[in-house]
Amino acid sequence: MTNSRASASDPAATPSSAFESYDPRIQRWIWRQGWEALRDIQELAAAPILRGDTDVIIASATASGKTEAAYFPIVTRIAMQPAGLKVLAISPLKALINDQFERLTDLCAPLDLPVYRWHGDVPAGHKTQLLDNPGGILLITPESLEALFINRGTSVNRLFADLDYVVVDELHAFIGTERGMQLQSLLHRIERAAGREITRIALSATLGDMAMACDYLRLGHGDEVVVIESATLRQEIRLQLRGYRHEPPPPEATDPFDEGEDDATDDAEGGDTLMVAADLFNRLRGGRHLVFANSRRAVEMYTDILRRLSDRARVPNEFWPHHGNLSRELRYDAEERLRESTRPTTIISTSTLELGIDVGSVESIAQIGTPPSVASMRQRLGRSGRKAGSAAVLRVYIQEETLSAQTLPQDALRTQLVQAVAMVRLLIEKWNEPPERDALHLSTLVQQALSLIAQHGGGDAAWLWRTLCQSGPFRSVDRPMFARFLRALAAHDLIDQMHDGTLLLGLEGEHLVNHFEFYAAFASPDEYRLVHEGRTLGTLPVDEPIIPGMFLIFGGRRWQVIEVDAVRRQIDVVPSAGGRPPKFTGAGALVHDRVRQEMLTVYQSADQPPFLDATARELLDEGRDWFRRFDLEHRAILDTDYGTLIFPWVGDRIMNTLLVQLMARGLAVEKHGPVLTVFDAELPALLRHIAALARQGEADREQLARRVANKRQQKHHPFLTSELLSADYASSSFDTAGSLAVWKRLTATSH
Repeated sequence: MTNSRASASDPAATPSSAFESYDPRIQRWIWRQGWEALRDIQELAAAPILRGDTDVIIASATASGKTEAAYFPIVTRIAMQPAGLKVLAISPLKALINDQFERLTDLCAPLDLPVYRWHGDVPAGHKTQLLDNPGGILLITPESLEALFINRGTSVNRLFADLDYVVVDELHAFIGTERGMQLQSLLHRIERAAGREITRIALSATLGDMAMACDYLRLGHGDEVVVIESATLRQEIRLQLRGYRHEPPPPEATDPFDEGEDDATDDAEGGDTLMVAADLFNRLRGGRHLVFANSRRAVEMYTDILRRLSDRARVPNEFWPHHGNLSRELRYDAEERLRESTRPTTIISTSTLELGIDVGSVESIAQIGTPPSVASMRQRLGRSGRKAGSAAVLRVYIQEETLSAQTLPQDALRTQLVQAVAMVRLLIEKWNEPPERDALHLSTLVQQALSLIAQHGGGDAAWLWRTLCQSGPFRSVDRPMFARFLRALAAHDLIDQMHDGTLLLGLEGEHLVNHFEFYAAFASPDEYRLVHEGRTLGTLPVDEPIIPGMFLIFGGRRWQVIEVDAVRRQIDVVPSAGGRPPKFTGAGALVHDRVRQEMLTVYQSADQPPFLDATARELLDEGRDWFRRFDLEHRAILDTDYGTLIFPWVGDRIMNTLLVQLMARGLAVEKHGPVLTVFDAELPALLRHIAALARQGEADREQLARRVANKRQQKHHPFLTSELLSADYASSSFDTAGSLAVWKRLTATSH
């Protein structure tokens, strides 16, 4: 059985079939709005949602009528039923909850259906009113729902007893994330509290692989989910990718933004950075915008330059930073400024504002550097264009090295620009990265195990495993691993076991669960300090495997790692000899195989994407020219004066595996985007290593993960043993089957 799809071309969708099925009070509401007709998704969603016997995904662009497509039939069905909470609507943002609260209150008023909202800004009295007399519709975030389970554990069974529907808004924002794993667990726990399956309705932007979304919505039964996609409405997207060549810092006298003041812009920044900042200043000042950068240093640097530009133009500063190292008060002040519609504000942020924080709707998004992922770019783009009739606007700024006689091949190929082009092409195709199906998500399992114990006041190990793993979303965790997992929690005093086997929260567990930050499954990734002889060189995001002996690029210099302290988040380095290093970027996310394959397609193509500016077109032409010079269409290994380069054109899970496998054989290897550089092996010797790796078969990925020092990358990883940490890291960061395929391909093509 395959999941069914409905589109506007279906003959069953007549112009009035849905309207006639609605409650007369809903019909009158529609007349009062002056609507002349229903939209296609509203016609198609009515029948399956009214039946209430199947899960449904409604996929369409922003402001296309998804909310009404879901709630017209939902409200019609629940209006004539006995009292009780009938709909639980889960949204990723408080801003969306507040918006939908107003819309649904207006829609439900004629039917005397109450609408409640539950998040941190809602007065306690309103929440008590719902708990005392459950009814109608409740709008809530995953974090508030988690808090509800923990703090009102004795009330949730009664609260959810009469539920008919669970509605998930912005489904695409959850898939493949720790927060998404948390939501899957919460959906399962809702049904356990209600004692039955509850119809799930999801609203989502259109995704290329809807089967993935269906399986996420109803784990193991995705083929039974009905998918309804709009065939008529498409949101306008305005997009430009702007290219810049790296220029040395300008002398103070020729600083294009210097008017002679003593506080000249820091001349440590290159001219290309100043030009990016100038473009942001000229385009964004006077409006409401979000700018995403790939590191905290970049956030601070651009915020400082933009503030100085404001001072020189003698205009009020409108540019504010936002990242995890800032105090909560400073972050909140920036968020409050952007929430207010009266003051122009632009926030320069790391991923901290990508999701989960209410900043309202913004006019445009800017991305400095290659986006972390297509899914991330889609989510960031979704912050703009939320108002009906408005376009989603995205500007991407890419800086590349100026070519010289010393330019390394990986810089000559313009890999950053080509990756950004590939990601934009995939965004336009409505593709984004699928979740890793075999990832363990042990950090989120820590949260859910403690939350479940807190909700019920205790429970035994077998019950926990059945609830969370056997029938819940953590199905990759078997009984023996779960037993080791519980022992790790006990070692940190997160749980205690009574004489009868009952598990209770330990003292540290009580402290952790009772803190409001526990409710969120995600945390901003920490950066590691780079230290040389006791002097801190700076910080950088490190989501790739770091192993003593390998090389890092930082501050325009090459360093060799001598020690990694995962607890202190510190990497000790010493200077390393060698040729001029490639430019370090560090977007901090795993690149998918499809992105690297699309990069190869971009290199092999001759067309010029229409979203490139003049400099970006020139940079793309240069990258393609060097791709042909290196003959990379016909070979994957390139012997150079700087080392032997391997171009597998695969994603980072496979690249990470290749890297660690080569280092395990005693080779000095560096990973730079789509390229592996081997420094201390002549080509014949390297080919012998590759042939040996091809012969030995698929590697043990957990054994490889033990070599990686920086495995603590998620919120609750500090509570796991080294063994569990290796298993969790390997499940999400390595692909040993894929690496074996690469070794075999390289062996076959090198003879």
